[in-house]
Amino acid sequence: MAITAALVKELRERTGSGMMECKKALVETNGDLDAAIEMMRKSGQAKAAKKAGRTAAEGVIVIKQGGGKAALVEVNCETDFVAKDENFCGFADSVAELALNGDAGNVEELAASTMASGSTVNEAREALIAKLGENMNVRRFERLSANGGSMYAYSHGVRIGVVVEVEGGDEALGKDLAMHIAASSPVCVSSDQVPQDLLDKERDIFKAQALESGKPENIVEKMIEGRMRKYLGEITLMGQSFVKDPDLTVEKLLKQSGAKVLQFCRLEVGEGIEKKQENFAEEVAAQAKGA
Repeated sequence: MAITAALVKELRERTGSGMMECKKALVETNGDLDAAIEMMRKSGQAKAAKKAGRTAAEGVIVIKQGGGKAALVEVNCETDFVAKDENFCGFADSVAELALNGDAGNVEELAASTMASGSTVNEAREALIAKLGENMNVRRFERLSANGGSMYAYSHGVRIGVVVEVEGGDEALGKDLAMHIAASSPVCVSSDQVPQDLLDKERDIFKAQALESGKPENIVEKMIEGRMRKYLGEITLMGQSFVKDPDLTVEKLLKQSGAKVLQFCRLEVGEGIEKKQENFAEEVAAQAKGA
């Protein structure tokens, strides 16, 4: 069967693959479009499997909002060059829309969700790996539903994304809080929300440090309590100094505005993946102070 330009064009439109790859697939399947698509899908799966062991610590955080909900999604690739590619960014954007409007409860369910193209997220990912030549993963997502407050989002480039729900206050306050969370990376809103295992771990470290001082037990205990108070002030949103006014804690800022933070989510590209570290928090803080 003759491989026409129209046939190659149709295969390109349906798979997003390069012209030469489409022509080769059609030649090998004697012009059978469906067989060519199946063959290219299998090829994409094979290429994805080969690259699966490669570290994908770059990528983007995409935020989508609507209908009283918000979704944050992290999609990873290997290099910041591919992270800027329009095909990769388009894929990440589509996945974020699915995370917002779909009912997937975890990454595995999201990967099996069907996109507008008719492919599942995982099939589209594998095809993109074959096309761009890098390992890629939909690593995680968070979906938030409003609890009576207003949701505000802030993105620091494509690497840090924040959504915060605030009861009371105004839009300017909401945006300032979102930017603060991006810069200061609190663990939770208040001290009563800090995970117990994290508290126990830090207390053990402070106790070991205090005992080395050789001071009496009652003094050691006071030292531990003092360090724990300082630690809680550093990791909780309420206890942190506001980035735009370090003399003011976030808790005092909220009281002045008659507002309350109900919940927040902060995602940063590559968190927890072993890679070269860059201090994006300092960059955000500098930008916030100058805003």
